Amino acid sequence: MKGEAKRIIDRAKAESRKFVTEPEAKEMLRSYGVAVTRDVLCRTAEEAVVAAGKIGYPVVMKLVSPQIVHKTEFNAVRLNVVNDGGVRSAFEEMTNSAKGRLGNIRIDGVLVCETAKGQEMIIGSIKDPQFGQMVMFGLGGVNVEVFKDVSYRLAPIEEIDVIEMISELKGRALLEGFRGREGVDMDALASTLMAVSSLLSDFSEIDEMDLNPIFGNKDGVKVADARIMLH
Repeated sequence: MKGEAKRIIDRAKAESRKFVTEPEAKEMLRSYGVAVTRDVLCRTAEEAVVAAGKIGYPVVMKLVSPQIVHKTEFNAVRLNVVNDGGVRSAFEEMTNSAKGRLGNIRIDGVLVCETAKGQEMIIGSIKDPQFGQMVMFGLGGVNVEVFKDVSYRLAPIEEIDVIEMISELKGRALLEGFRGREGVDMDALASTLMAVSSLLSDFSEIDEMDLNPIFGNKDGVKVADARIMLH
């Protein structure tokens, strides 16, 4: 658990990186028992086609480079790719665009991911200079962007903290199931929050974490995108 995450952080440090790539971040989360979307890091367009076929369409595709922190700023994300031709086109477009903008860029590959469904959520962290790691939880999408519907606790957290964090959200009814909409597996959500808290508590090197979006439904909770910054 801790050993795998440490190996990834040590590698980033050795390369003088201030962040870990998305596949690395997801591997760190997996090692702590956090469910993430199925994905495959592909080096060629044909590898990506094979991966998409195994994962199942539609898929999400993301360029992976240790020189790109915010993928959307580089047009390095493709959603709802529905067939082999779309996979090939997206792979070539993203890699060529990055090379055109950044020149001698290191590209690790393209991450082909399953398309998750459910209630959108966000888990994050900030590092308070006095108290240390703070865990943040909120509803995703417009709820966090516009209404700032989030709750914070000092790590490490326990189940009672999770219950309180959920109760503080204005939109908590969306998690429980609202007007016929499917609710979220609360046990899986609590486990995810506490596992993230454990990861943060174990590594003071983590300066900021952004797991967004996370999708939850009656069958569980999955992290679809992950960004971890190091100090």
